[in-house]
Parts: sequence; structure tokens; C-alpha cells
Amino acid sequence: MLMDGHSLTQLQDILFWLMLVAVAVTAMSAVLIAGRHGFDLFGMSIIALATALGGGSARDLLLDRPVFWVENQIFLVVALGAGAVTFFAARAFRFSVGLFLIPDAIGLATFSIAGTLKALSFGAPWLVASFMGVITGVVGGILRDVMCNETPIVFRSTIYATVSWGGGILFILLIRYGMDAAMAAIVAGLGIFATRMAAIRWGLSLPVFRARE
Repeated sequence: MLMDGHSLTQLQDILFWLMLVAVAVTAMSAVLIAGRHGFDLFGMSIIALATALGGGSARDLLLDRPVFWVENQIFLVVALGAGAVTFFAARAFRFSVGLFLIPDAIGLATFSIAGTLKALSFGAPWLVASFMGVITGVVGGILRDVMCNETPIVFRSTIYATVSWGGGILFILLIRYGMDAAMAAIVAGLGIFATRMAAIRWGLSLPVFRARE
């Protein structure tokens, strides 16, 4: 048991806000990424919803728990609102092509910690909990890229899912060895964000499969 009852109660409050922030920023990044495909407002809304809610939905189904946005529709409202605001802002202002990388990295960090945290709160073993963080962090992006008819960024980019998994394990270790849960979430989340941005900046990636001729 990694956490006592008091810690779990504290973490439930942290989880809500982590998920809310992650839903908003990933919906924004989805619209910026998919914008070059010329989708209309409805199409962009579907892309934003799939990206913002897909990973958490997969996690909850695997944990046999109520899907978070069905249980509390505020997440659905935030995803739609953030996507719509970004859609109209992009029509009015010029945005850098790489701007989506920042909210995408923020979303990866917050979703990874939130997913790990939720799995822990339901008694999942530490390794399962850390992988639930990965699922929460990357499945939405996979859905987005598939719907845009692109190879998912998680399979072709600089280190992405690996950063998510490492951050989830770091979060578990920090709370296991006595760090305050909120502080552990901040430290591990910042670690994911900083490592992802460093990977983008310096082109860090895992080895790519190449069969010997």
C-alpha cells in the first residue's frame, strides 16, 4: 500500500484539477495539430474530444471504473470549450506551426500523473499504475493522429511514451519514500514536461528498428 487514507483523499482533489488542466490543453493542441487538414468546426470538435478524453476513457474501462467524463460532464464541457476557443482564435491570429508542442507536452505530463494517480487510488500494483499513466497520456494522441490519417506521433517522434512512463514511476517512488503527494505530482509532472521539451530541442529518440539486409 503506497498511500494511507488521508493521502488518498488529498490525491482525489489533486486528480480532479490535473485532469481538468490536461483535458483543456490537449483539446487545444489537438485543434492546432489537426488544423492543417482543413476540418470544419464539427470535425475539429470531434478531434478535440477524442484527444482530450480518449486516454482517460481507455484507462477507466481497463480499471473497470465509470468513465470520468460520463461521471462528471464538466470534462466534456471543458474539452468542447477549449477546442472551440482555439478553433476561432486560430482563424483570427497567426500561430507558429510548432506552438502545439507546448500544450501537448503539458497534456502529456498532467495526464501521465493523473492516470498513475487514479490507478493507485483504486489499488492497482505500482507497475500497472505507471502503465495506466502511459495509456492516459498517449491514447488520445494516437486517436487524433489516426483520425487525421497520420502515423501516430508516439511511434515516430522523439521520446514520448517513454517520458510518460518514467514520470509515472518517479511519481510512485516519490510518494513511496515519503514526499507529500501534491509536491510529488509537481516534481514528476515538471520532470515529464522538461524531458519532453529537451527531447524535442535536441532530437532525442529511442533506437529505430532496421532489419539487417
